[in-house]
Amino acid sequence: QVQLVESGGGLVQAGGSLRLSCAASGRTFSTSTMGWFRQAPGKEREFVAAINWSGTTYYAASVLGRFAISRDNAKNTVYLQMNSLTPEDTAVYYCAAKSTALVVPTTDYGHWGQGTQVTVSS
Repeated sequence: QVQLVESGGGLVQAGGSLRLSCAASGRTFSTSTMGWFRQAPGKEREFVAAINWSGTTYYAASVLGRFAISRDNAKNTVYLQMNSLTPEDTAVYYCAAKSTALVVPTTDYGHWGQGTQVTVSS
């Protein structure tokens, strides 16, 4: 059983930065593809970024060049560095894990965290 716990959310002004962390339990972390998703009020959950076991990454167009996903397998943790934040980035951010290696957006993420709120003020 994989458990995911996000942290690092908060309130930041537009143009600022935040780094989200997702700590994972379980022995399969190093071979899992980890993804970040977000859901804004009144909107559907959307893909943000993903990283697989080899370090291959993929980003949504809306965050490309501003966000960076990384992982530390020794710490069973995946990170999302978010720079140049805008009010449109305000959402609950979720960490997710899956066993397949594809980093393009897919619907087969089987494990999810509880989410962490990110609020960007203008």
